Amino acid sequence: MSTYPEKSRGELISIRDQLRRDYETFKKRGLKLDMSRGKPGAEQLDLCEGMLTVLSRNVDCFSPGGTDCRNYGLLDGIPEARELFAELLGVSPEEVIAAGNSSLSLMYDAVMRAMYLGVAGGEPWAREGKVRFLCPVPGYDRHFSVCEAFGIEMLTVDMTPAGPDMDAVERLVSTDASIKGIWCVPMYSNPQGITYSDDTVRRFARLKPAAKNFRIFWDNAYFIHHLGAEHDTLLNILDECKAAGNPDLVYIFASTSKISYPGAGVAVVAASKTNIDHIKKQISIQTIGPDKLNQLRHVRFFGSAEGVREHMKKHAKCLSPKFGAVLARLDAELSGLGIAFWNRPRGGYFISLDTIDGCAKRTLALLSDAGVAMTPAGATFPYGRDPRDRNIRIAPTFPPVGELETAAELFCLCVKLAAVEKLLETP
Repeated sequence: MSTYPEKSRGELISIRDQLRRDYETFKKRGLKLDMSRGKPGAEQLDLCEGMLTVLSRNVDCFSPGGTDCRNYGLLDGIPEARELFAELLGVSPEEVIAAGNSSLSLMYDAVMRAMYLGVAGGEPWAREGKVRFLCPVPGYDRHFSVCEAFGIEMLTVDMTPAGPDMDAVERLVSTDASIKGIWCVPMYSNPQGITYSDDTVRRFARLKPAAKNFRIFWDNAYFIHHLGAEHDTLLNILDECKAAGNPDLVYIFASTSKISYPGAGVAVVAASKTNIDHIKKQISIQTIGPDKLNQLRHVRFFGSAEGVREHMKKHAKCLSPKFGAVLARLDAELSGLGIAFWNRPRGGYFISLDTIDGCAKRTLALLSDAGVAMTPAGATFPYGRDPRDRNIRIAPTFPPVGELETAAELFCLCVKLAAVEKLLETP
């Protein structure tokens, strides 16, 4: 079977006309489906129902160590929560701050403090003139929004199957002192589902930044979000930084947002003791302490790091059929046509698909007109501009399987229609 780019103009016109008829049939169904963001489905949220009643009396509000979690104090969170995350992340409890529900808030605050107060041992970024960040692409749109909020210039670095292009990262970081940081989603990256190789992690740890106040923003959002028994592993970046003589180079962020409740989880930042002490000193002006009752709920409900791991196996049973339904439709409808290429993630929350150049916006416009909402084209690039207009982030986690199958069928139709139209525009 020939690919679409290999077909004659007459064949493409015939295909286009049939696709348009099929598309109009879909539009008449009046669909209203949402695949715009990577949200847990209701069945995942139901898995934590017991957390709502795990603290039911006043006496339940004391941590195992005797802390009255109803009161002020413990700027870095209850020890039991820090111990739980320390085991999950492979760090020591003294290298963890347990906070509120949002790791995005922790990242935003870390950037803001670095801009105006400085990182440990370094001047405030804003005092030194232009501030730049490296952004592996495609990447996470909210990382880019944080940079935009502070007027930080974003420089893109291409992703490879092993992580960011480290030749480019090393060259840029070592020669440009205005580059103060880099965003990383190192495990099951958003949106491509790539886990950084051991070599990539070690090269990050051995970076020699021209800026002495440079930091790696290691957003380990999907560190335990596997889709099955066969899953990726990630080298411990903090251990590697210590071994390379760069213990203060990295901030690690994580949360239970897609483990327990997105609106009521626990977020943490992990880093060297020097970084943690510096952060605690800075945030002591901002807060008297986090929501310790919520941290205690999590500790009581999960019990241990192994309890979290077992809980995430239940999440995998919810999500695996959803990813499978979308991938099966992509395989059936788009394989061999030469117009779309996609990843097969072993974890995380997204499937990343590339159309032929110039088709992502048209594909999503067709999809929207037929009643399916998805993340806007360009969102996976800084400033919302995909220079090749080809990357689309698919979020299969929220809708039930039946809706996903319908949405995926329509999505494939729109990819094909947009591709044929683009090919017919080309002389």
